[in-house]
Amino acid sequence: MAVIQLRALLAEEAGARRIEVQATTLGEGLRALPVHRLVLDEHGRLRPLVNVFVDGQRERSLSAPLAPDAVVTVVAAVAGG
Repeated sequence: MAVIQLRALLAEEAGARRIEVQATTLGEGLRALPVHRLVLDEHGRLRPLVNVFVDGQRERSLSAPLAPDAVVTVVAAVAGG
């Protein structure tokens, strides 16, 4: 199973820093998260202030394949004023 690591606010909202998912694409993995609405917008696209890394490489394509042993890190930037 792929592992999704959540940072800061996302981990707090999800109640976990690490979640195992069974997914073949990045989009499937992100949609399986309990905080998917904070990561994906109402059209199912990655929110602009969310950065995703698959095995250490930045990835924006939700159709990117996920290996069973992939490690995905999701970081949401904090914006405001």
